[in-house]
Amino acid sequence: MSATLTLLIILALGALGYLAGRARAMSSAGGDGRKLHSLPGYYGYNAMLSALIPGLALLALWLIAQPVFIENRVETLIPETAYEDAGGLSLIMSDVRRVAEGLDVAVESGALSPEEARDLEAGTDDLRARLGDVGVALGSDVSAETLAAAQRYRALDRIGDWARTAIVLLAAIAGLGLALQRTHRDLRARNSVERVIKGLLITAACIAILTTLGIVLSLIFNTIEFFRLYPAAEFFFGTTWSPSFGGGSELGILPLFWGTFYISLIALLVAVPIGLMAAIYLSEYATPRVRSFAKPMLEVLAGIPTIVYGLFALLTVGPILVAIFGDGGILGVGWMRGGTAVMTAGLVMGIMLIPFVSSLSDDIINSVPQAMRDGSYGLGATKSETIRQVILPAALPGIVGAILLAASRAIGETMIVVLGAGAAARLSLNPFEAMTTVTAKIVSQLTGDADFASPEALVAFALGMTLFVITLCLNIFALWIVRRYREQYE
Repeated sequence: MSATLTLLIILALGALGYLAGRARAMSSAGGDGRKLHSLPGYYGYNAMLSALIPGLALLALWLIAQPVFIENRVETLIPETAYEDAGGLSLIMSDVRRVAEGLDVAVESGALSPEEARDLEAGTDDLRARLGDVGVALGSDVSAETLAAAQRYRALDRIGDWARTAIVLLAAIAGLGLALQRTHRDLRARNSVERVIKGLLITAACIAILTTLGIVLSLIFNTIEFFRLYPAAEFFFGTTWSPSFGGGSELGILPLFWGTFYISLIALLVAVPIGLMAAIYLSEYATPRVRSFAKPMLEVLAGIPTIVYGLFALLTVGPILVAIFGDGGILGVGWMRGGTAVMTAGLVMGIMLIPFVSSLSDDIINSVPQAMRDGSYGLGATKSETIRQVILPAALPGIVGAILLAASRAIGETMIVVLGAGAAARLSLNPFEAMTTVTAKIVSQLTGDADFASPEALVAFALGMTLFVITLCLNIFALWIVRRYREQYE
């Protein structure tokens, strides 16, 4: 039975438990809800949670553990002479899973009987033909060992599925039965339900914290492993980025950091003035009707996927800049030779950051006490003078925090850079040249079939750790400024 069907049965048991628990509680009170310790719904929720929690928890754990257990058992069927390292074994196991899935499809479609799928000993060409009839393609030759491992994988997977269904449903039914047996008018059902809900909330908070901790630890451990293979001084102070998976790589971060800083700077030069002026207009000049329309429309920019911004940079902004600054362009200066450049990515990223700056700045300006405006007007200041000399200085700490948050967002951007800025790692002051950033190189270093234990692959974690520390410091500094501002005016 599939995991989806098992999940639906568990949910149905939970719904049944709610109705049965509520009815049993009312029956024990003779139909008079006033004799119950808790409201009738709490008895239903108690029975429902008693069925859902063990069933769903066991289902989740089983789905995580079963693939790991099966792969460990099947890997023993692959002879050590068939692969050289862990990467080779991983590729073989991918073939095993693909063939096992193909056998499942063939059985479900009727092209193979379950007995044939279990006992199939055909050669690669015959197997390719028989699986090709049901739309399963084999990318490489399948050895007898791979076919045997796939058959074992499929058998263990089917056994695991049936065992999972039986044990998970038994756990849910047992939880429901125990809850219904304990259901009585004197049961403190509300206390029980609230304890469970509190436990679920604590678990959710712990999962979020542990996930963050896991991400940080994975970065730290792989970064330490990288620095065991590559000198830290050359990484942090090297001016050349030239990875070579054959050896002799130069992995200096300075060209990447410069590209990241340069593109982010141009983006902020675009986003900060426009976003700040938009915030001033919306908070101080716009009528309520205009504000109710303009603010949501401006914030739509924040919801556009970054890949769309990247395509906009590649197909629209880049050609426009070439037509203006390129050879034979309107200005005829010949500064720009291709559409991918720092300026292209910076301008588009600045457009993306406008709602971040404008929305945060607008909220901060609106939070300045009205008494400060009234006092300024009472002294004879005009509206523009009040904005320049009273409101903006009062809101400045919060605006700076908003700008720093936007800067951390710009530093971590990837798709706009990949499509709009190019892939050249260089130190240059010319904004019309192609450059690249830290995030773009993280993607490129982890793409492909490179040895994961090589410095050329592990450098992605060192780059990620460096970027993580920079953005974390910016966020902490921005939140500190915003908090200080709020303490002053709330």
